Parts: sequence; structure tokens; C-alpha cells
Amino acid sequence: MTLKNLSRRSALGLLSAVALMGSVSSGAVLAQEYSAENPLKVALVLHGTLGDKSFFDSAAAGMAKAQAELPVEIKIIEAGYDKTKWQPALADAADSGYDVVIAGTYDMTPYITELADEYPEVKFIDFDDSPDFSGGAYPNVLSIMYGTSTAGYLAGYAAAKVSETGTIATILGMEFPTVTDFKVGFDQGATDANPDINIISTVAGTFSDPAKGKEIALAQFGQGADVVFPIAGSTGIGALQAAKENGKLAVGVDSDQATVFATSDPEQAEVIFTSVEKKIGESLFLALKATIDGTQEYGKRELLGLKDGAVGISKNSYYEKLVSAEIRDEVEALEAKIVSGELVPNSDME
Repeated sequence: MTLKNLSRRSALGLLSAVALMGSVSSGAVLAQEYSAENPLKVALVLHGTLGDKSFFDSAAAGMAKAQAELPVEIKIIEAGYDKTKWQPALADAADSGYDVVIAGTYDMTPYITELADEYPEVKFIDFDDSPDFSGGAYPNVLSIMYGTSTAGYLAGYAAAKVSETGTIATILGMEFPTVTDFKVGFDQGATDANPDINIISTVAGTFSDPAKGKEIALAQFGQGADVVFPIAGSTGIGALQAAKENGKLAVGVDSDQATVFATSDPEQAEVIFTSVEKKIGESLFLALKATIDGTQEYGKRELLGLKDGAVGISKNSYYEKLVSAEIRDEVEALEAKIVSGELVPNSDME
């Protein structure tokens, strides 16, 4: 049983006490009785800090939901941006009695695999990257990855349609598949919407420099872009600010960023007409729920996309205000085609 078929969970979640005494299939979690008095102990280790209003905050939101709805005890560890502190923070979590330790991206995978062998009794969830599971390696690790090109396609289509200059822009924090997958879908959708669209692309080389993101976006606006899509973590916050200050539009990333900014910075929210959501928090919540139920398999990678509800675009009041009903209808039709498999966007994810 996996995240993909969680809704079809049946008798596996109701294993009898006798069955619990026996063996289970390779990679499955042995069901236990978790309760408020005996919670699943979970540590989320962030190789950064909260407040990025996208990637890390989405993961933390999943932990908050788990804390509210499941018998779990959660600790969020902010390891900061000093790389020398990442492995010690993860190792300390693995050595502190947690049942499940969660971390994400390619930066943390080498530490996860090192510690997974050292702490076989601990379950690790590696989100947004994956180790090599060949040969039965890492039976206590679950990888959750996201096919973001499927949602990126829809945002790119809408971006090309709302652009008045015929020039749009992307900003990448760095170039690796979990980042570029957003862009390949976005570019394809934009080109399908307008074969003559001009797409300016810049690599920032960092996910933690808002000032640089703002500088890049301003340069792109100077080249005629009127829509920017930053796929760059905190660096992208600067690009969003540049859009706000210069009367341009933006596509958010990872979270529904317009809604995130709605209270703290309403003017910022007003220029984000949609976001490509990588629903990290929801996927982590479901993985923890299935772990508690005894139905989540470890020792494998799960690649989740639009049809799984793991990615999508934000369709909020800003989307309805800034994107015409005609364009929204076209996007809905394309989304249905992607979900059905009739339309398969390009992808950098294998």
C-alpha cells in the first residue's frame, strides 16, 4: 500500500494482534498501537530555516496537520544554511529516539543513507530526492518525489495567455531535476499557449538570497518580461517583491504563495496570479498517517504528480481575478487531459 492508493486502504489497517506477531512483507511498516499516550515520534530536519513561505514552510504545515490529526509527537529542527551543521543535526535526530526522521532534497540524501544503515530501527523519509534503492538497499527509507512538470505546464499555459508583452521569465535557484522539472513543464505549456512566446531564463545559483532574486527579476523586466516564475526558495521572494514594486505578475512556487502573503503583505499577494504547488506538507502527512496505520511501504521511491493530488496550481480569488474565465476553462480542460493521460508534459524526472 502506498500514498497513491491510501484511499483504498482496507483490512491491512486492521491487522489483528495475532498477525502483528508474524512477519510482514519486505519494506512494510509493522503496525503498532499509537495513541496520545504512545505517539509516533517524528523529527523534521530542515537544512535551512522556516519563513521561506514556500518549501520549508510547506513541510512544516504538514507537521502541523499531523500534530492536529494524528497521534504524533513532532519536533522541527532548523539546521540553518551552514552546511557543516546539516549532518550533525540529522545525526542528532536519528540518535534521539525518534521513530521517523524526515529531511529533504539532494543536499540531505547522502546523510540520510549514511544514517539509515547506522540506525536500521529508525524510519527515514527523504522528500524531493531519492537514494538508489537497487539491490534492496535502504529498506527503512521512503523517498517521496514530485512530478511538478504536470502542474508547471498549466501555470506556463496561463502565464503565456495573461502576458501582454509576449515575454515571460523564470528564475532557477540551481539546475537539477527537482528544480528544472518545474521549468520544462512551464516552458512547454507556455509554448503551447503561444508558439511565439519569449522565455527568459536565469540561474541564480542560490536558494537563500532574496536580494539576488530581486536583482535578476528587475533585469528580466528590463528585457520586456511581464510575468516571472521564480523556482528558487527564499531567493524567489526577492523576485516576487520586484514584481509587486514594478506592476508585473508572478507565479508562486511550492506553496500557494498568494494566500501565504494575503495577511502579511496584501499587495504582494495581488500580483501572484497562481502558484505551482508541490504539496510537500500533504504528502508528508499522508506518509505519516500510513506509517501509523501500518500500510506505508519503505525501501522505495514514490513519484507523485497531478493525478495523485501531490502537485497542482493554486485556484484562489487572485487566480479568478487576474485570469479570465476563458483562460481558466482552457486550463481546466488541459488539467483533465493530463490527469487522464491524454496529455503527458515533458519531464526531467525519471
